[in-house]
Parts: sequence; C-alpha cells; structure tokens
Amino acid sequence: MILITGATGYIGRHLVARLVAQGERPRCLVRDVQRAANILPVDNVDLVQGDTTQAETLPSAVQGVDTIVHAAFVTADRKQRPGSNYEETNVHGTRKLVDAAQAAGVKRMIEISGLGTRPDKPGSYMQGRYLAEQAVIESGLDWTIIRPSVLFGKGAPFIRGLVDLIHSAPLVPLIGGGKVMFQPIYVEDVVSIIVQVLREPDRTANKIYTIGGPNYYSFTQVIDALLEATHTRRPKVYAPIPLVGVGAAAMEAVLPRPPLTRAAMTLFSFDNTTDIDSVERDFGFRPYSFRAFLQGQGV
Repeated sequence: MILITGATGYIGRHLVARLVAQGERPRCLVRDVQRAANILPVDNVDLVQGDTTQAETLPSAVQGVDTIVHAAFVTADRKQRPGSNYEETNVHGTRKLVDAAQAAGVKRMIEISGLGTRPDKPGSYMQGRYLAEQAVIESGLDWTIIRPSVLFGKGAPFIRGLVDLIHSAPLVPLIGGGKVMFQPIYVEDVVSIIVQVLREPDRTANKIYTIGGPNYYSFTQVIDALLEATHTRRPKVYAPIPLVGVGAAAMEAVLPRPPLTRAAMTLFSFDNTTDIDSVERDFGFRPYSFRAFLQGQGV
C-alpha cells in the first residue's frame, strides 16, 4: 500500500494518474474530499480525509501502509496564509507524519523536496525545507529524498507565475540581472523517477537524488523562451534582487495568488542546477527538453 500526501498538488496528481494507469490503487491523503474528487480518479484511489498538521487524522491514513510518498508542502510559489504556513505545514506537518509512520510500522518514506535545500535563517522557507528533510533522514525509516530543479509542464507553478508576470507587467524584470541559472525538469520525468524509486527500494534507500533537465538556462533565457512561446513582446529591464523583493512583498499583500512571492525569491540566491547527466546517470533515461516542450505544447 502506497500513501501519497499532497495528492492534489502539482506533482501529486501527476503521480496518482501514473500509478493508476499502471494498475495501482494508491491511498491519497487530502484535506477536502469533495475538491479531491474533482481532481483525482476517485474510482481508482482510496481517499482519506486528513491533514499532516492535524496529528489525530494521521493514524487511520497510515494504517497498513508500506511506503509514503510525501509531497504535502506549501511551495515557494504560494504565499503563506492561515492554515497554509511554511513552518506549520512543511516542518511540523512532516514531523507529525513521521511520528504516525513510526507508530504504524511504515517501512519507507520518499520525500519530494527541492534543489538547493540547505540550512538557512530560522523561520525562512529554505530552513523549513531543510528541517523537513532532516525529520525524514532521522526517522529511522528507510528514506529517499528527491530534489528536482524548477518544474515545467502544463500548469507548472514556476512557469505559470512567470507567464502571469509577463502578461501583467509593462516591463519584464530580469531579477538579479537575469544571470541565475536554472535546469527545468519535466513533471512527468519527475514522476518517472518517483516510480523507479518505488520499484527499487534497495538501490535507492537512504539516498538524496538531485535532478534537473538536460539543459541549463539563465533566467534571461527562460524569459526569452516564454516570450517566444506566448508570442509576446515586452521590454526587459535589470531588476536588483532587493527591489524585486519589495515588489513581491507588495504583491503578496494585495493578491491572493501573486505571480512572485518572497519565498520564490530564494530561488534567485543560487544557481538552481545540478549535474547535466543527473537523470541519465541515476535513472537511465534522458529527460525532456524545456525548449522542446514549449515548441511542441506551448505554456
């Protein structure tokens, strides 16, 4: 039995669809069963209402489960709000899930983290991501952590946010001069990697996999690719990171879904890249190209 947390999230729903297509019947931990029924193939999954931040809802969710795929995180593209908080969900929610897994005899946990995870200042988004990883590593369970670079695919949050920014702003800001590097990876390739990890517990146990697509792109090149794909012309302007941070804070204050958040600005503090052959080396296939996806399917 596989339990997926964050099953209605971006990676979660793609993973559920793949497992169902392969004849699996995963258990899905969801906050809102009615909403989940509009997103997931409900006839082929077991829906369990619960929340990683609510410890009392977890024992029934993990009962009889062998492996948990933990993807229930407030990601950097989403602003914090009551009930959806980086510290409460990402850190404390992960710890409560680990506690429930230990009590139920779960053997294994696979955590979907993010490239560049490292210690940071207390209370920050990055520190929360780091502490969530540490909770799994120190759990005593067999574990695997997957750290993808930014995702692309239909509706991918990072790309959708940039497209919204392109459409709403008269000038496109090249954050930090547009020099920060990214290695976008296709969401379905990330799902393929998760499925491989599920199938190869001995080979992948107690390892961290940092993964990215087959090409590096500067932020300027990402913007240029999106301008071309959306047939949009916008002037580009150098935007110092502190100034963009102020703008992100202002957008968070007034917009329910801001195209850029202060947490997302963390992605511009380092090159979001890993070895160019990371997927081929560890999982035996060449991932899909970001530019090829845009040319074939658009944004």
